[in-house]
Amino acid sequence: MLISVVTPTYNEELNVREVYEQVRAVMRTVPQYSYEHLFIDNASTDRTADILLEIASKDPQVKVILNTRNFGHIRSPYYGLLQAQGDAVILLVADLQDPPTLLPEFIKKWAEGSAVVMGVKKSSGESFGIFLLRKIYYRLVAKISGTELVKDFTGFGLYDRRVIALLRTINDPYPYFRGLIAELGFPSTKIVYHQPARKRGITKNNFYTLYDIAMLGITSHSKVPLRIATIAGFFFSCVGILIAFAYLLAKLFFWNNFSAGVGPLVIGGFTFLSLQLLFIGLIGEYVGAIHTQVLHRPIVVEKERINFDKTHVTSSYPSV
Repeated sequence: MLISVVTPTYNEELNVREVYEQVRAVMRTVPQYSYEHLFIDNASTDRTADILLEIASKDPQVKVILNTRNFGHIRSPYYGLLQAQGDAVILLVADLQDPPTLLPEFIKKWAEGSAVVMGVKKSSGESFGIFLLRKIYYRLVAKISGTELVKDFTGFGLYDRRVIALLRTINDPYPYFRGLIAELGFPSTKIVYHQPARKRGITKNNFYTLYDIAMLGITSHSKVPLRIATIAGFFFSCVGILIAFAYLLAKLFFWNNFSAGVGPLVIGGFTFLSLQLLFIGLIGEYVGAIHTQVLHRPIVVEKERINFDKTHVTSSYPSV
């Protein structure tokens, strides 16, 4: 049976060779399975693509897809999963923060009947503040989601070919992958692990990319923010009417002594305007998500693919 390992890359010249070698070494421990290692490169600007082409030229088990441009950290990994042909598909990042040593355990749980095997972070080598923010976010999304999402699951895991086949039928050009897996509801097993700190290179995530995926998780799986906006609008409308009525009564009973002043008007005006901007922005996120869906653009456009016409090697591990 064939195991596909999918590794998305972008400017990971310092890590791609080691992740390839670690996967190759780990797969030697499960010789009853053949494997392919599929790298999908998101138009790296360093030597990542050159290194991948060099590896693929020597090892037919390595497949490479080169994108025409950078399609983002959400679309490219998802597209790579859909191109895998294995009986089981493992998503593994290139920075080695997802330990390749867990692959045999994933495969074992899959062989025992789990259609999905999830790697769940119990701790991380990243800064405490970032790790804490991630945990808070995962718990928030899990609370407000209509689907039971798995906390601290980043996508690192194994997926049976039935799962991948079903994902291919879902026309979603900008998917929240972790949420999709939860939506499908296949039997799953969780494997807890410690996420080590990145050893080489710098993370490609920034505030915008983290915000992007955070909002995607919320807009894809919850209507709660929209309901909060509606309830808050109704509540503050009532508060505004009550305050206006109270001011009217105060002015009528204390005509000569009561002065409203401009302070409350300015504070109230800015408060309500800021709330309006907040909720308009929130609605805009949902509208933007709908806009992305209706455009029906391709997830990724390929520039080149390598080794997809070669047979899988099951008994040799060429030296690269």
